[in-house]
Amino acid sequence: MPPLSACPFEPSHALRGLALTGRYRNYTNADTWYPSWASDGHLYSPWTDGYLLGSEERRPFDDRHPGVACNSVDWLGRQAATAQAKSVGVDPLALEIINLAPSVPGDPAPYEGRYPCGSLLIDGLWYYGTYCLRRFSGDECGGVGWLDLGPFVGFRRSHDFGASWVDTRHTPARPLFGENPDAAPVRIGAPHFVDFGQNMRHSPDGKAYLVAHGSARRAACNNWIQGDHVYLLRVTPTPDAMDDPRAYEFFAGHDAAGRPQWTHVLAEMQPLLAWDDHLGCVTVTFDAPLGKYLLCVTRGWRRGHYDTLFLEADRLTGPWRLFCHWQDFGPEAYFVNVPSKFIDPGGRTLWLCYSANHSDKNHDGDPPGSHYALSLHEAELLQA
Repeated sequence: MPPLSACPFEPSHALRGLALTGRYRNYTNADTWYPSWASDGHLYSPWTDGYLLGSEERRPFDDRHPGVACNSVDWLGRQAATAQAKSVGVDPLALEIINLAPSVPGDPAPYEGRYPCGSLLIDGLWYYGTYCLRRFSGDECGGVGWLDLGPFVGFRRSHDFGASWVDTRHTPARPLFGENPDAAPVRIGAPHFVDFGQNMRHSPDGKAYLVAHGSARRAACNNWIQGDHVYLLRVTPTPDAMDDPRAYEFFAGHDAAGRPQWTHVLAEMQPLLAWDDHLGCVTVTFDAPLGKYLLCVTRGWRRGHYDTLFLEADRLTGPWRLFCHWQDFGPEAYFVNVPSKFIDPGGRTLWLCYSANHSDKNHDGDPPGSHYALSLHEAELLQA
């Protein structure tokens, strides 16, 4: 990965780092955990590419996938699908992970994989997004796995906390925003909802906001864990609006006075963050006690070696300021997010949620406890 000496983001004046406390807990043998804090007090999340056992305890990964299994590609005689689970409890070290059957088939054609991304449970209605990938293997872009970022498909929804689902009317061939990697690089790749706390209580205007990563350069490594840009979009969270591309607004930069601009025209969308060859999968959480937005971005720069950047801002539209960079975190940690449910009342202690080491699922991990799992690690924000 190129050095941070050319970093375009100003340093934070409020925070000077993030320190792990050494407390952690792993659950399940699966990845892609993006918890949403619902009005009933529980966390609801997608999961895929692995399996859940009846026991809370994680065991070494078994390639035979015993227990309740799900994969987002055709694998071991199963069709591509995505799954979901509920996390019960207030102590990250003592949660109960409950699978919510059944998994939902998701045909990726004309792509090869179809994976979970943005997930939001608000007022008892669950929106669950999927996106597509292709070219699983190759040496380009450091050999990080999937090499081509496909489009975001759309949101299926559930009115009964995941017991049943109404599918999106969109398909991989006809996705919500009409993006096609054969025509231009995908920009709204793997979008994730900004975590505004329980039942989205801290949204500034009642809208749901999403961050996504992608690129505008043909030569860019633009895949599930690599991109040049971070984009921001928003929508009113209703079934009709979430399924209608005309209902979305896209961040379009700032005017001469520094005010954020929004547009309904996708072609006019501007990056929220831009740094060629340095960005990738992104999540944002509002730390309500601090009044700060915390942004996590993971860049896989080669197989087994991923970096994570942490930025903070007073407003979603920025300016964003860098306060921490972890090289070789995991050493292959990805899908890093901060569940708002586990932020302490002072806003300084939080828990990182991520998975790690998909290319060696029984890797011991660095830091200790980084596993291919729902991996929770306590951390403290350091004041400047």
